[in-house]
Amino acid sequence: MLRMDKVYVIRHKVLVEGKSIRSVAHELGISRNTVSRYLRLSEPVRKETGPRPRPVMDKVAARIDEILEEWKYRVTPKQRITGSRILRQLREENYQVGITTVRDYLREKRRQAAEVYVPLVHRPGDEGQCDFFEVTVEEVGKLRRVWKLVLHLPYSGRDFLRIYDTCDQLAFLDGHVRAAAHFGGLPRRIVYDNLSAAVRRRVGLGPQLTERFQALVSHYLFEPCFTRRGEGHDKGSVESRGKGIRLQHLTPVPRGNNLAEISAAVLKEVDDAWRERVLRDGRRCWDLWQEERRQLMALPQWPFEARRVVLVPVSSKATVEVEGVRYSLPSRWARLDVTAYVGVEDIQLVCRGEREVVRRQRRGGKCIQYRHYLTELARKPQAVRQVAPELVAELGEPYGKLWSLLEGRYGGLEAARVLARVLGAVIDHGSQAVGEAIQEAMKADRCDLLALSSRLQQARVTVEVPVALQGYEVEAGSPSDYDVLLAGGVR
Repeated sequence: MLRMDKVYVIRHKVLVEGKSIRSVAHELGISRNTVSRYLRLSEPVRKETGPRPRPVMDKVAARIDEILEEWKYRVTPKQRITGSRILRQLREENYQVGITTVRDYLREKRRQAAEVYVPLVHRPGDEGQCDFFEVTVEEVGKLRRVWKLVLHLPYSGRDFLRIYDTCDQLAFLDGHVRAAAHFGGLPRRIVYDNLSAAVRRRVGLGPQLTERFQALVSHYLFEPCFTRRGEGHDKGSVESRGKGIRLQHLTPVPRGNNLAEISAAVLKEVDDAWRERVLRDGRRCWDLWQEERRQLMALPQWPFEARRVVLVPVSSKATVEVEGVRYSLPSRWARLDVTAYVGVEDIQLVCRGEREVVRRQRRGGKCIQYRHYLTELARKPQAVRQVAPELVAELGEPYGKLWSLLEGRYGGLEAARVLARVLGAVIDHGSQAVGEAIQEAMKADRCDLLALSSRLQQARVTVEVPVALQGYEVEAGSPSDYDVLLAGGVR
């Protein structure tokens, strides 16, 4: 078959210049039949022929299949079967074959076994796709590997993302609650991998959901769908977006004081870029979202409570251990049981109607707040001496300055005794009132208990009367009124 430029020369010389077929064939070094054929055809035509005979491949193909079947249970992803290894085996068995033949056969087998992907249709409000992705962020100057949860709506292309310490069930549930609030609704079904946060195990063809994920599904009433095992491309839309967000909005590595701050900044950047996106067919993602938002499922009146509830005992040191972290609690809770509502960022601890909120720490850490032990410290000067730097740091100024003055003037032991008595005043009057009294005493260059006591006695506590009660006049009672009540009479 000739190239198109040579076909043009042949046709031009004969049809335009008027030369004979014989002379053109002689000039170009081709047969007269070829010249005649391209005078009838304006462009070269490829002649389809059947496959050529391959006697060598036909001879070794069956043996290669046998080798692949024999070795398929004796390989790993890193110790896999290669064409070179099969060639060596064939030559050991006296087959006369070359490496090209073996590799061509293996390539054709892979092509025939490769999956054919079906072009899907995404409809507004019908489908969402969700997955975790490992990313790196810089938190307070330190690089950390964390997890990014992405919930993607394929029709409008809108994304929600949130960055978490771990990819556990608590982060998984919390991400859904935040995504529902961000979108103002949820699609009718959401596609997942077979991740442990959602699937306890597979029974037959269907998955058995975890109890907490089943509660989330029941609350929002969407349909959970799961990909085939090991086939993450079944939700290729979110896989592509997860990679795209990492390259476009998490490069260079984002910085922030905490993960919540970093998440908010990245989500805003992703949303701003999405609003300006135009598809290849000219449709704007923002216009598609206006159509999709009307098709999303309405949210319940109250959001799902993603917190995990745990009942934990309080030790004799008024501490509890939650997920490998030790937290302090008010000393009056010692040896009781508390209910811990574990969230992504904080933990709410409830006991006998009282509530304490602590910031969630990473596993292996501890969070001891010595303000919880003021009652004990007020009568234990030696303990005060042990924890004084941490305690005054919690109370703030002027307690830190007071401790420095006391320790410098009286020494550690006597300073601890004085501070223990100051803590007793804090229990009775509050840290703010005592702090103000300390400041006044220190202005007079006195940091003893006598000066502090006189300042507290001078302080007056004023109680504001609510506006609704200011118009009422309260009559004073008389002793005779109480005598009648004690006697069981009525006035």
